[in-house]
Amino acid sequence: MSFKFNAAEVFNIAIKIEENGKKFYDASLKVIQDPGVRKLFADLAEQEVEHKKRFEALKAQLPKSSTVSTVWDPDNELDRYIKMMADEHVFVTSAGLDQELARVTDVKSALRLAIEFEKDSVIFFLGLEDATESKQDQDLIKALVKEEQEHLRRLSLELSRISR
Repeated sequence: MSFKFNAAEVFNIAIKIEENGKKFYDASLKVIQDPGVRKLFADLAEQEVEHKKRFEALKAQLPKSSTVSTVWDPDNELDRYIKMMADEHVFVTSAGLDQELARVTDVKSALRLAIEFEKDSVIFFLGLEDATESKQDQDLIKALVKEEQEHLRRLSLELSRISR
């Protein structure tokens, strides 16, 4: 089955990803000891909250045409599909998050994992851009990509600092 997402559906995914990102950064803080990385992760966790608020505000401002369902969905399967996409592909939660955090053995591995997740977010949103109906919706998704690219930039700089 192929879905063409409208901007509202994409913002729902973005909101879920931001929620999952916050959980990831909060859980990582329990594992990381380096003060600089702890500060960065705490800041990124807060930014995830701010991004979620911004995405909710952007979604609320969408024109009616960007919120109309693109598929007939009487059983609300699209919402479940969107949640699954966010949970399975970017910032997995619960047992998946614990499994990923088990890979964190030091500060560098924590940063690499965070970078991997942020890259996944960028790739995920770029893929969704192609899955939207209109140019206007695609332009809104580009704003999401820029938010995630800034996280990626900051994490990469911190990894460079730690690696010196």
